[in-house]
Amino acid sequence: MKIVIINYGAGNIQSILFAIERLGYTAVLTNNPDEIKAADKVIFPGVGEASYAMKMLKESGLDTLIPTLKQPVLGICLGMQLMCNHTEEGDTKGLGIFDVDVIKFSPKVKVPQMGWNTIYDLKSDLFKDVAEKEYMYLVHSFYAPMCKETIATTDYEVPYSSALENKNFFGTQFHPEKSGDVGEQILKNFLLLTSNF
Repeated sequence: MKIVIINYGAGNIQSILFAIERLGYTAVLTNNPDEIKAADKVIFPGVGEASYAMKMLKESGLDTLIPTLKQPVLGICLGMQLMCNHTEEGDTKGLGIFDVDVIKFSPKVKVPQMGWNTIYDLKSDLFKDVAEKEYMYLVHSFYAPMCKETIATTDYEVPYSSALENKNFFGTQFHPEKSGDVGEQILKNFLLLTSNF
């Protein structure tokens, strides 16, 4: 199986590589469009600021490539947010894969939300053998509200989408690669998804 991690200057790439290796697979880091198109699974990571990340994607043409991919694609954290229509962070237009706008938590709560929180109302093969209310690791100041593509929910000030799914595209606000055994189960489930979407 060819697993590609899109390399566009995002910050959490090493931890994803190590998590995939612990599952017995090898991943390739690349921003080469042909390599990305030829992969069986694509992981779109993200740590950092949205407008800068989108600028990096545009410079390499990945902003137009990613929405056309036909194989399973997993966006993590900022990667998931960039797959939405728009984010308030840097007033950034997203890739439009998930039909929701990303907004900032209000000043009533501490931002970023940093640490462990539960996921529930799980609705996807991504969560096979994952129990309700498992704890996942999160670091974020912006969130995707509940929408028709929500496949997992987390509460912080309000219930919000901690995972999204649209056809072959998946996104997690939490970091599966930093969420222990349960996070590794979610990554394993992603890698075992079949491509018939």
